[in-house]
Formats: sequence, structure tokens, C-alpha cells
Amino acid sequence: MVLRVNGKVVTPAGVIRQGCVEIDGDRITAVAEYPSVRDGHWILPGFVDMHTHGGGGHTFTTGDADAARAAAAFHLGHGTTTLLAGLVSSPIELMRAATTAYAPLVAEGVLAGIHFEGPYLSARRCGAQNPEFLRDPSTRELAELIELGQGAVRMVTIAPERDGAVAAIELLTAHRVVAAIGHTDATYEQTRAALTAGASVGTHLFNGVRGMHHRDPGPVVALLEAPHVVCELIADGVHLHDGMLTFAVSTAGPDRCALITDAIAAAGMADGEYELGGQAVTVTAGTARLSAGRNADPDRNAEPSRNTEPGANTEPGAIAGSTLTMDAALRHAVDAGMALVDVARMAATTPARAIGLGDRVGALRAGLRADLVVLDDDLNVLRVMRAGSWVE
Repeated sequence: MVLRVNGKVVTPAGVIRQGCVEIDGDRITAVAEYPSVRDGHWILPGFVDMHTHGGGGHTFTTGDADAARAAAAFHLGHGTTTLLAGLVSSPIELMRAATTAYAPLVAEGVLAGIHFEGPYLSARRCGAQNPEFLRDPSTRELAELIELGQGAVRMVTIAPERDGAVAAIELLTAHRVVAAIGHTDATYEQTRAALTAGASVGTHLFNGVRGMHHRDPGPVVALLEAPHVVCELIADGVHLHDGMLTFAVSTAGPDRCALITDAIAAAGMADGEYELGGQAVTVTAGTARLSAGRNADPDRNAEPSRNTEPGANTEPGAIAGSTLTMDAALRHAVDAGMALVDVARMAATTPARAIGLGDRVGALRAGLRADLVVLDDDLNVLRVMRAGSWVE
């Protein structure tokens, strides 16, 4: 049975104001003008979140399959029809267990793959990553995980300055696993070497990396200028000033910028106490920080804490992921002045291509999977379709 969804259809090329998406089974069969439509809702491609650690009170970081399924369902309700399950720095035993647990979910289509954000990261730029588990990249560990996952491992974030980083990146790319650069104190030159080796993603650009300087451009400039690199951006107004968000997009363009959530279990939940990678996290007014107060940025003077009691920690903890959802990220980017067509590309088309799924999902185009999000004029989610079926 052919299904038609009518409204203002957002495609990579522009907006069809009186449009129709035609669906047969789980595929889009046509996207075209439909003159009888009047003032319909916005129809966007289903969002693709390539960097999230959980949501709805559930986490991807422990390797629990039931929790992963529930976290994916939470984000699906917010329009994310494709996502990677992100772990944080962990012992190899947990990485093995998570790969084994999540591989069936990848085969089922609940997850699009696994993202190991660590443990091959910089101690100086670890942010909310647990320093206890940081170590140099191991090609032996990575080869084992790739074999164990049988296609489930899709992205690994690495700091290029660590011993063995280039060899690890070469191994990953040889196995069609995305090598990302993040949580790094690398120089511009070290970053360029990693890009030459095959790295193609910048993990949450600006956050957890050496800053830019006119005599020391560092990783940010190397990532922004590399034509094959997609830069992740957390559009929540906490991780990035809107001026930096729009600067990155104006520099690299929407085809090289991907909105992500970096969400943790606290997304969609009340303020309170949570956990990330074995560390306590406190969420206040929707912002997640390490409870212990370890500062995230060694080059930044931390703002004073409101706790002024004698002996109190005077530094806020490192930002520990976010409570963001992709629909909220889209609204924030539009409010920051970006065109909806560009934001839709950054929320779906660009990240899908970055993780090797651009021929399957990420756009309203004939032949792709029928994933779409229906939004009202305030860009709130009204309905979500995944693989041709409306989500309850």
C-alpha cells in the first residue's frame, strides 16, 4: 500500500512548499510537488545522531542491551531514526562485552553501530572521560573488537598525539571503521598526520581539544580546513557559544558539519545525580557536570562555584555530555540564525554520510529508507516514521 505524507518537504536541495513524500513499504519512492497541499507541517528526514551516550534514564556506556534498546527508543521519540551507541573510556573487558551485547541490536537495526569515544585519548584534554582508563591506542585491541563486532563497530575517537595513533587510524580505515579525532592536545601538524592516515571526523569540535591560537592553530583549524572531514557540533548553548557554532558552519559549510547530542542518560530526565563512565555527574538546570569538580579545560580559568563554604571546591566540574535531543539541537541552530534546509542537512544528511550510511538514510530521496520527522511551525516533533512505519 502506497502512503503519501504531505506538507512542506525539506530536501537537501531546498523546500518543496507544497510537497509530498511517497512511501511504499520501507522505502521512499518519490518526492515531488503536490499542488493541493495548503500550509502543511514541516517534513524532514529522520535525524542521524552519530554521537550519543544515552537518554531517557538509560545509558549505552555499560554494555547493557536492554538499556541500549530503551535509550534508542527514547531518542526515536525525538526524531532520531538512526544513531550510534556511544561508549566512553573503559577497560577492554567492558568494550568486548558491549560489542558482543550490541552486535545483535545493530543486526536488528535498533542501532546503526557502536562508537568508542576513548579510551585512546589525551589525559590533558579528557574532559569528563575517566582518566583511570586512558591509554595509548592498541591495534591488537581494535582488531579484536572489529572482528568481534562483525560490522558493529562503526567509529572510534582517538587523540593523534598518543603513541600508536597513526597505526590505529590506518587499521580502522582499512576495515571501513570511521576514525575520529577528539579529546586531544595535538598540534596542527600531528592532526594533519592523523588526517593523512585516514581520520575523517572531528569529535565535538572545540570541546575537549587544544584551542586555536594565531601561532599555534592546533587541531580545530586542521579539522575545519580539511575538505574530507565532518565536524561534530553540540548545539545546546552550553558547549558552544552561538557565535562559535555559526563560525564553524560558515567556515566548513553544512555538508561538513554534523549536529550531535552527546547526550547521557539524563537527557529527558529531571535534574539530579547520574553516572558516566564510573564517575558521578550532577545535572543542574539541564547542564551535566562532573560532581567532583575536575575542570575540563586546562587553558581556561574556571568560573567560581556558588558554594563559598570554607574548604568547598571552587571550580565547576567538567561538562559531562549533555541532556540534548536532536529536535532541540535543530531548534537551537535555527534560533541561532541558520536556514532550516542547512540545519536539516546537519541533523541528517551530513552525519549519515560521515558514518558511511548516506546511501541508505539521511535524506528525503527516492530509494532511501522511509525515515522522516513531521514538525509543527515551532519545529516541535508531531510524528516520527522509521522504515515506513509511524512510531508510537
